[in-house]
Amino acid sequence: MAGPPLRLFMNQFGWRSAMMIVAGLTLGVAALIHGLARDNPSEKGYADRLPVCRVDRHFSIGAVAAGMAEIFHYRNSWLLLVIPGSMTGSVLSFCGLWGVPFLTTHYGMTPAKAAVLASAMMVSMAAGGLCFGWLSDRSGKRKPLFLLGCFGALVPFSVALLIEGLPIPILVAALLIASFCANAVVITFAIAKESVPARLSGTISGMVNMGTMSGPMILQPAIGWMLDFKWHGHMEAGVRIYSFEAYRAGFSLMLAWLLLSLVLLIFIRETHCRQIV
Repeated sequence: MAGPPLRLFMNQFGWRSAMMIVAGLTLGVAALIHGLARDNPSEKGYADRLPVCRVDRHFSIGAVAAGMAEIFHYRNSWLLLVIPGSMTGSVLSFCGLWGVPFLTTHYGMTPAKAAVLASAMMVSMAAGGLCFGWLSDRSGKRKPLFLLGCFGALVPFSVALLIEGLPIPILVAALLIASFCANAVVITFAIAKESVPARLSGTISGMVNMGTMSGPMILQPAIGWMLDFKWHGHMEAGVRIYSFEAYRAGFSLMLAWLLLSLVLLIFIRETHCRQIV
């Protein structure tokens, strides 16, 4: 949601001023979290509804390494390290970096309008997380909805990014559907915690989050590399202009990862919304 106002502010005052304000606001939020947030509801006088997990509070590097090694004894852990990055990476690579120049160059949108669409995709993604999480708990199943979300991201993204000259309404609909479905990735965290002993829930959550954030970390520069590789030398105002074929090749990298994830999801062990180890 910050995309359009940030774009307008940058147009008026420049990117440096915009980033300084964002940094200041972020520092303020960090200070509020430090002052107000607590590790447990009981520290604020509320009842603690969760069972207490008895763990050894003695910290050692060896214990951390042993916990990290142990989570990989379970098949789902390996799969969930690879799968979620494709879904978050596809949306964040498009919305956060390559989508706006793609839309302005090949669909004639202004930067502000392209930023609005990118922000709408992020809102759609957030709504998708709520829906897929609720449906998963309601149905008592994790795997079918995860598969549906991955498929629902792959197909609309393929339509929007591989077919040139789409009507704008179809393009927008495809991108919004893809981003909505991509946030079925929230189910990753539930499956992960249910697939290892409860005492390792923090370790597996950190590992899954690393896999999730590896998506944009890998895809954003990889797409950029492919765009440069396919660049034909066209520049405007000192900025490289990439052909649709170059974007198609770049975006094919994220589509290939989504397809791989769809295949790997077949091998995920269903947890039925309960601890299975």
